[in-house]
Amino acid sequence: MGSKVISKAEEFLNICRSLQEKESSDSCLYEEDIQILKTNGDKIAAVNLYCGNQTVFVCEKAVPKLSEPNDEQGMETISDADDGCDVLQTEQGPQPLTVTKARQLLSLYTLSQNSGVSAVDSSFVLHPLWVRCDMSDPAGTTWFGAEPVSVGNKVTGVKLYSVTCKGSTVDKRSFPTLEELKQEHKKRHNLPSMGVKGNARFSLFGSTVLENTIIESQSSVTVDFKWSHVESVLEDPPLSSTATLNIKVSSGDMRSPMFEMYRELEFLQTLADCLKTGETEWLEPLESTSAVNLTKAYLEELQNTAQTSQDQVAKTAETTKLKSETDPPIFNCFLERGNLDFVEQLWIRLRKSVTSYEDVRDSLKLVIEALRYNDIKPWIHRDSSSSLSKLILQSYHQQIDHVSLTDVTPIIMLLEMGLDKIRKDYINYLIGEELTTLNHLSYFLSTEVDLQEQVVRLRKLHHLLEIIVTCGTFLALPYDRLFLLTQSCLQHYKTSPYDEEREFKLQIKPALISHLYQKEHPVMWGVEVSSGHGPREVRTSFQLSDRPLVDHVVFETDYPNETVNGDTEEPAFFSTMVCCSLVSFT
Repeated sequence: MGSKVISKAEEFLNICRSLQEKESSDSCLYEEDIQILKTNGDKIAAVNLYCGNQTVFVCEKAVPKLSEPNDEQGMETISDADDGCDVLQTEQGPQPLTVTKARQLLSLYTLSQNSGVSAVDSSFVLHPLWVRCDMSDPAGTTWFGAEPVSVGNKVTGVKLYSVTCKGSTVDKRSFPTLEELKQEHKKRHNLPSMGVKGNARFSLFGSTVLENTIIESQSSVTVDFKWSHVESVLEDPPLSSTATLNIKVSSGDMRSPMFEMYRELEFLQTLADCLKTGETEWLEPLESTSAVNLTKAYLEELQNTAQTSQDQVAKTAETTKLKSETDPPIFNCFLERGNLDFVEQLWIRLRKSVTSYEDVRDSLKLVIEALRYNDIKPWIHRDSSSSLSKLILQSYHQQIDHVSLTDVTPIIMLLEMGLDKIRKDYINYLIGEELTTLNHLSYFLSTEVDLQEQVVRLRKLHHLLEIIVTCGTFLALPYDRLFLLTQSCLQHYKTSPYDEEREFKLQIKPALISHLYQKEHPVMWGVEVSSGHGPREVRTSFQLSDRPLVDHVVFETDYPNETVNGDTEEPAFFSTMVCCSLVSFT
């Protein structure tokens, strides 16, 4: 019997070792019905508590493909009488193993790492192992974990973890006290000293509740607190805590002061897509007057004026101001510019009215003819780089190159106009607020790359502005924090692709945001009792959260989660307990 177990441990070691060494592979099958995944621990909430910054193995039940004839239909429900909750398993999501099977896998893993078992090559240190469990035991275990403890290249022991969960409740009396958690830790680890640390997360910006309806948002700003000297469960983080903002902002949120700018950028992207695919899905026009008629009216306005260029600049600024008064007031205070030149004002009219390729072509044809016949002498910015701006400069000397408005030329010309205008808008805000310098923006403002890349870089800059404006408007962060956040975003986007799922981090003093979280309920609160040092440190943690930290079970409870932005007096919390045991091989 012993040799059979050792043989299975050796087989398990070889499978895990092969998966660990193959960079191109991230999963494999074991015993046909168990899937072993190789992933990062921070992608799994419960595992992230202990193995967040390292690669781990995750064992779960292999899910048959939908096309297979033996595919299981429907849902399997397992009732847990002790916890009073139901566990719903769906074939689409990750499937847990039985607690008994999970224990067997942990035993094989532990044997494979034990240098005292001569028949097994334990010199190869495996990634930590985590196994999904079905809560079929009285404790309601959702995860088992194992992590090698090494001294040099030699494994001297294994830390074994168990994660148990309970459904949500508003009854705080059901939570263990801090003293009870300490006693639970002492049962497993009879060490002379213990440390206690607290952590909490609050949501500062995200989904909101309006008339009992949750308005979902893809943007979120949360703050993580960490502190020592915890005195009670669910205590408020002290002002001496370390605090880190987690900022994830998606463009297009109608609540954002940048929403109008986003719509402008979307039109720019439409033009860029047209050049790439040859097809255009024109946006719904914001003006009832046609693009051609708006252009004619604008040219006639310029033709009829007898003012000097300087007066025209003043009039342009005044016209811009009057026009922008119809825009959202918050938007005005951030990106309003009073020095829009002729090309920029033409862009504004066209982007709100064009509905076809012909609109663009015919409007530009009117402008070029007016320039050729010297009907207008428009003012433009000195650093304008669009094709139309170059024609205007030529018109000052009554020498205009011939432009054939065929094929994609009109689209290119309009795209260049928009790129020029939006770049100046962004420069105006970032430089005006002293958040960066032109030198640091050179990558994003370069016109040396092709038009598609220029649009990509402008989208990156827009995302940066969405982040900065959100934090400045809704969180009222001071200048020094916004400056650091700007530098962090600029540095990231110089080398990384556009990614709205990216979560930016920012250290902050709790006192700066205390008014935002002290009257709110945490979305997560935890306490950790620890003892020992280095690789032999052992921890017992207790976490409360507004949603479960496991994704392979669904809890049926009588207390729905209604804690969005703290709109209820007594929030319901799910509880998660993680216990650790240290098994020494020597």
